[in-house]
Amino acid sequence: MQWTLFLMTLVGAVFSTVYAKGPEQCPGYEAINVNEQDGSLEVDLRLLGDSCDLFSSDLPNLKLLVEHQTENRLHVLIFDPDEAVYQVPESVLPRPSTMEHRDRKIQFTYERSPFSFKVKRGEEVLFDTSGNKLIFETQYLNLRTWIPENPNIYGLGEHSDSLRLPRVNYTRTLWNRDAYGIPPKSNLYGSHPVYVDHRGSVGTHGVFFLNSNGMDIKIDESDDGRQYIEYNTQGGVIDLYFLAGPTPKEVGKQYAEVVGFPAMQSYWAFGLHNCRYGYRDVFEVAEVVYNYSQARIPLETMWTDIDYMDARKTFTLDPKRFPPSRMRELVKYLQAHDQHYILMVDPAISYSDNHAYNQGSNDSIFLTDVSGAFYKGAVWPGVTVWPDWFNSKTQGYWNELFYQFFNPEGGVDIDGLWIDMNEASNFCPDPCEDAYSYAEEADLPPAPPPVRSPPRPLPGFPADFQPQGSNTSTRSLIRRRDSGKGCKTGIAGRDLLNPQYQIANAAGSLSNKTIRTDIVHAGKGYAEYDVHNIYGTMMSSASRKAMLHRRPGLRPLVITRSTFAGAGAHVGHWLGDNLSEWEMYRISIAQMLAFASIFQIPMVGSDVCGYGGNTTEELCARWATLGAFYPFYRNHNALGSIPQEFYRWPTVAAAARKSIDTRYRLLDYLYTAFWRQTQTGEPFLQPLFYVYPHDANTFDNQLQFFYGDALLISPVHDKGQTSVTAYFPDDIFYDFYTHKPLRGHSANITLADIHLTDIPVHIRGGYVIPLRIEGKGSTGPAQTTAELRRRNFELLVAPGLDGSATGELYLDDGESIVPNTTSLVTFQYKNGTLHIGGKFGYKAGVLVESITLLGQSQGRRSNADRQSVKPTQLELTGPAEIEL
Repeated sequence: MQWTLFLMTLVGAVFSTVYAKGPEQCPGYEAINVNEQDGSLEVDLRLLGDSCDLFSSDLPNLKLLVEHQTENRLHVLIFDPDEAVYQVPESVLPRPSTMEHRDRKIQFTYERSPFSFKVKRGEEVLFDTSGNKLIFETQYLNLRTWIPENPNIYGLGEHSDSLRLPRVNYTRTLWNRDAYGIPPKSNLYGSHPVYVDHRGSVGTHGVFFLNSNGMDIKIDESDDGRQYIEYNTQGGVIDLYFLAGPTPKEVGKQYAEVVGFPAMQSYWAFGLHNCRYGYRDVFEVAEVVYNYSQARIPLETMWTDIDYMDARKTFTLDPKRFPPSRMRELVKYLQAHDQHYILMVDPAISYSDNHAYNQGSNDSIFLTDVSGAFYKGAVWPGVTVWPDWFNSKTQGYWNELFYQFFNPEGGVDIDGLWIDMNEASNFCPDPCEDAYSYAEEADLPPAPPPVRSPPRPLPGFPADFQPQGSNTSTRSLIRRRDSGKGCKTGIAGRDLLNPQYQIANAAGSLSNKTIRTDIVHAGKGYAEYDVHNIYGTMMSSASRKAMLHRRPGLRPLVITRSTFAGAGAHVGHWLGDNLSEWEMYRISIAQMLAFASIFQIPMVGSDVCGYGGNTTEELCARWATLGAFYPFYRNHNALGSIPQEFYRWPTVAAAARKSIDTRYRLLDYLYTAFWRQTQTGEPFLQPLFYVYPHDANTFDNQLQFFYGDALLISPVHDKGQTSVTAYFPDDIFYDFYTHKPLRGHSANITLADIHLTDIPVHIRGGYVIPLRIEGKGSTGPAQTTAELRRRNFELLVAPGLDGSATGELYLDDGESIVPNTTSLVTFQYKNGTLHIGGKFGYKAGVLVESITLLGQSQGRRSNADRQSVKPTQLELTGPAEIEL
């Protein structure tokens, strides 16, 4: 008995000693063997004393590499000498080139023992690990930096928290997951470990942590009241890029240089999109298209969710509800009316006798478990398998599936692509011991009642397209979506399922409701444990290539749910399965701003009017006006919710018509600003502090935003409100609709009498805005972007406080990746004269029909054809001088 008690006491003492350890008790490292050259620094790091082994095994020896890559970018990499520890593959995120610069705006200093470092911009310390010992273990990294008191930190997504992150007791977990309802304080669909630290008049800088492992990033304060940011990851290396700024916009540009400039989108992609999960057949889809037309609401692109699939199997068509011949007729009808069509593709392939599975099985491109058998889970079609994007055969497999299924002759000729469930989502919990039992949840229950009885005719469609008899009895889902040395692939012997350090994953264990994390990929042998967060982005990249394979030379619109750093170079993003709630309406602004201005994924928007739950006429009307200022503008909702197409309510229809007309008049302004971001990384959709970085009143503002540099958008905030208290910085603004000037004095102003069809828009002084106008003989607002491109321009000149204004207009064919000709027209107004210059090449075939000068007593207007300038100059094919 005494020996038993002694052993229990001994085990308890050992247990308490191990788990009482904290990072402060670990030894840290010392710097030895310093090799400093012009522009770079190499140092060996050696563990000081005995191993700590806090959550796994300490690495006794490390290397430090510091590179001054540009005058504004510093790269700090801490890694293992053998380079066996996993690093994000360059095939997924190519590393930026290094350019030598003598004039360095950012400096690196370090302490030898225990090792710590600082990054400085002049005398300003941007990153400071002093007093905090580095921990580098096989499955745990810890790095802490001190930050100023009361900091302004933004980024670290994806999340639905405030734009300006909380300053204490805040943890941002990065582990991609299917997150129905996009709950706050939770990890969501994407991982973007980059933050912007804005210090007002002192300047702004950014820090990008290139690591795709699961992690908790904490913002808190120490016992002595000092605030810090702390990285706690489950593996990988410390790979940091410091971006010197010193303005928020410059940080955005510098980050784009690291992760890649965003992909340019086609002109039509900025039109209105409509979708619903639950369209019962191709005839209902066609009827929605017709109803939008009858309501005179411009519909650019019609989408279809998984409803079109045969038993929810990817790359199939339901032969009764969405037969191939009818689908091709629908597409031809849309194309004949200058409209577009998009379908959804999920990564999970049905484990059954179907072409996509059979071909993938023959090519052995699916993920396999430790036994070598295909790893199986459960998604919409039942038991499924997943493509391995690291397999060298997978891209060819994916290309061929796209080429066959989306073939104009024998398939569905889509214009863009929608990717869902690519976190990857799995209905089967961890451990997924019997996928078949959980596949029953995704089985196809009996269909709801028919949509039409008897079916209604579809005016405008051919007679043989009309529905015959009652709606086909089918089955439809009702379940919601919530339900080696130097190889850099990872050290062997790790616990890939249950590491000792557990991140705060809202789904529970790492493998819960996703692909099992001990799966090893083909090729170099990356573990899913390390590459989970890049699975969705790899699918996105492969899908973009497949779209290009079938339509070479044309910009593919690909919208994805799961993202990682650099995804914007390939795709756009919708903000996931939100809810029809006012809070979701409000937080969509902060989410959108984070993706567009910080994460460099500017083709972004939320499901307008909400995805889950039932919207209301008031909410949907307000959301229609707000959504008109999302870069990606789509109305989408869920099966089981009431239909919410814009024509369902008179007020919503009126709000949509008015806001879309405003959006379309401004579409070339948007297109130009978006193009500029793809060339330089300069964000066009911005929080107020990006435009007024020295105005402290803007730092917390997440309910207003700038649409380009020139337009301030101030949405109504809540239910029942017909006014909004909006902040106007110290500047001159003009009401977009009335042209009435408003002098801002760094104060709030109440904007009253805002009808449900309205959204306050103000022009910031100092800009020339090109607007599309109604051409001669037109019947009203353009109904498609193709029609819009034939409309002439009006130039809106809004002088700033100094009386001058500038602007630009980018023109191309609207769809080619490399257009044959382009124009970049510049406008400069000063001292009563408007100068039109720039580079001219693309012949748009339209005129500058009128010019409006704001700020005049009568709002003076001049017709360009009455000016003493040559007609060729007014066609935007050469320079011009116009007296105003």
